[in-house]
Amino acid sequence: PRHPVRPPPADWSPESWRALPAKQQPAYKDEAKLNKALAKVRALPPLVAAQEVDALRRGLAECVEGKRFLLQGGDCAEQFSECSASTISNKLKILLQQSLVLTYGAKMPTLRIGRMAGQFAKPRSSDSETIDGVTLPSYRGDNVNSFEFTSESREPNPDRLVDGYFHSAATINYMRVVIAEGLADLRQADAWSMDFVKNQRRRDEYERISQRITSAMNFVETCGVHLDPLLRSVDMYTSHEGLHLAYEEAMTCKAANGEYYNLGTHFIWIGDRTRQLDHAHVEYMRGIANPIGVKVGPSTDPAELVALLQRVWPDPASSPGRVTLITRFGVGNVRKLLPPILAAVRAADLPVLWISDPCHGNTTTTSTGHKTRDFDAILREVEECIAVHREAGSHLGGVHFELTGDNVTECTGGPEDLAEADLPLRYNTLCDPRLNYAQSLEMAFKITDALRLSRGLPPLEQVFNAEPVPDETPDAKRRKLSQDLAAAR
Repeated sequence: PRHPVRPPPADWSPESWRALPAKQQPAYKDEAKLNKALAKVRALPPLVAAQEVDALRRGLAECVEGKRFLLQGGDCAEQFSECSASTISNKLKILLQQSLVLTYGAKMPTLRIGRMAGQFAKPRSSDSETIDGVTLPSYRGDNVNSFEFTSESREPNPDRLVDGYFHSAATINYMRVVIAEGLADLRQADAWSMDFVKNQRRRDEYERISQRITSAMNFVETCGVHLDPLLRSVDMYTSHEGLHLAYEEAMTCKAANGEYYNLGTHFIWIGDRTRQLDHAHVEYMRGIANPIGVKVGPSTDPAELVALLQRVWPDPASSPGRVTLITRFGVGNVRKLLPPILAAVRAADLPVLWISDPCHGNTTTTSTGHKTRDFDAILREVEECIAVHREAGSHLGGVHFELTGDNVTECTGGPEDLAEADLPLRYNTLCDPRLNYAQSLEMAFKITDALRLSRGLPPLEQVFNAEPVPDETPDAKRRKLSQDLAAAR
């Protein structure tokens, strides 16, 4: 079912943001070339369907109610050069494997959103960068300029907006292909690659989870019962930061019901640097029907945040699931900064979805100049958020990670115990460091245990170790398989 129609405000249009100050926008030298590129993007087909956007919003509303858990993850900044079958499928696999662990261990269905198919623009702390006395524009992501430090490469190029559209389209298309081919079929969960996981205990625990689920499904099919199609496939949504406003405007379409959708993605968020109440990004976001996120960092004033939410979400009852707050405080700051924001939002009766981004607040730079993040710091911020929400009578409804399905060495710690000296081995990011495959799967197990602990349940390892010798009678087998199937669903 479609949600009730929510017409845009009478004083809003897809281009009304242009009358307000806009931060983090590239400075193009050739306006005619920019307009030509935007006209091309505007004429191209949408990348997603409005019905998919509505379905995601309904799923997010279930996360608000505590019926589902949101897992959002992907690259800090996608690169055109990494738009390949293996890179895309590896990211999908790790998100699916993480969600399988969370769903089984935390006993809650998982909603999946990739930071994929459009995360090609990045905010920067400075408009320019100086190396060896040479000053050039900062790298703002592949849909603006190139990372190479030359005058030609760093000049913002409007044609890259068209390139960004086509790389987004290729990514979404391949996501749909691999899901249609059965990548997300839970019956294949025990065959999903574990090549990068060296921790034998985690391999064993994952395999036990997947084997239980596949055994239950095989048993049900053998009995002639038709499996729910949801167990054979999965909903995988896309998202990116809504940074480049001219591009986002070009991807905005009026649907048959009179609402405006950004059909370049399913979910779009306002960054920590662009959430000023009287600026262009908030103005653009208040009129679109997509569910939106707002990054909430240490500089966030609770009263200003409430005013922002009321600006973009004047009637929460008409659009549940519309707004997600993505907190990013840094380990050790959660207990100080989250409670007053929680209290202000709840006092304003705004039923937002609360999720944690434990990556951005825990970025450090090594003596060799590598930006990195420590696995334990990331985990502790999530654990702190779970605890603070529980103590306040709220709940953490999801997590937001920068991760990859590849075996990179960008974050320290984790199951491989990576040290700073290991970072140069496979340090591939052009912006911020990402959890690698093994770290991402380990994080899923750790968060699962934290969620179980918050509900008074023992950790998964303790459950596995305490299991008695199985009763092999037919009735016992049927009961156990039914329980495993229920957990998988």
